[in-house]
Parts: sequence; C-alpha cells; structure tokens
Amino acid sequence: MTTPDTEHCEICGANKKTTNSAGFKACPTCRVIISHIKNHPERIKKLWAELQDEPILPKRDIQHIQEEMELPEVLDGKRYMTVDRENNKWYLSVSEVNSQPVEVFASTAFDRDHELQSRISNLTTITRLISLMLRHIFLNEPLTLQKCLKQIKRSSRQKNDLPDMLFGVLNRYTDPVSNTKK
Repeated sequence: MTTPDTEHCEICGANKKTTNSAGFKACPTCRVIISHIKNHPERIKKLWAELQDEPILPKRDIQHIQEEMELPEVLDGKRYMTVDRENNKWYLSVSEVNSQPVEVFASTAFDRDHELQSRISNLTTITRLISLMLRHIFLNEPLTLQKCLKQIKRSSRQKNDLPDMLFGVLNRYTDPVSNTKK
C-alpha cells in the first residue's frame, strides 16, 4: 500500500520513497544499483554472464560480405557543394557501388591559393583514408598499414607537410629492423 510519501520503485517494485535516478523513480537500494551500473559496467557484464544464459546486450545484426569485390573502373556518384566558415566553396564527390559510398573526394576553386595548400593536403589525407575505410566496410577490401601509408604519401603536397610527417613516422612501423636502430 502506498502512502503519500511512497511510490512504486520502477526497478524493484517496492513501495518506498523514490527519487529520480537515471530517468527512473528508484528507491534508495535501487539507486545504489543504478550507480554501480554506471560506474562499474565491467562488473555488471561479468555478473550477468554468471547468472544469465544469454548475452547482456543483443548481438548486432552484422552483414558480412562474402568476398572482396574489385572496384570498377567507372563508378556512380554524387557531387555536393558546401561552403566553409570563410565562405570558400567546396565540392564533395561521393563514388558509390550498389548505392553504398566507397570513395570520397573534396576539391575547391581555390586550389592555387597558397594559404589553402596545407589545408588541402590535410583534407586529401582525410578523404583518402575515409575512402579506404568505406571500401573496407562496403566492399570487404582488406585494410592494411601499407595501404594507409600509400594514401598518406599520395596526399602530401610538399616536403614536411603534415601528410609527409605522418608518413615518415608511421612508416617506421613497417620495418622492425629499422625500429630497433632508432
């Protein structure tokens, strides 16, 4: 029986004085449980696995691509125009296979502006790496450090720009012999 001071706890159902905790009307005991779930999720997962015969969270529906697909010579695509905060127009082109994005390119009418050269090389690096990830996700193309390095190297526009420096540092991880020397 509830009194004016008590309500049903939404967690355990007890008739106790409740307060809001994580969006639930919870009694003091259940507030401790909620706090523990928030602060120690690894313990909750371990306890759940011991006491229940099912996963704590449902498995995601992951679609597996059976085999790696070769990227066609000609791709469908869409082009988008956008404007940055300095009012520069940018054109983003997204190439598609089976209506899924597999490559991203960005360009601007200001390619010859020296102030934008550094930004453009960084942007080229980003779009090349995003394209690698998209092909990995949608075409099952293997994603390797060598492929990442190749795309980073190709996006460099001049010596010691950010892509060139990234390439230099990450390339050290490809040859274990040279890593021990440095």
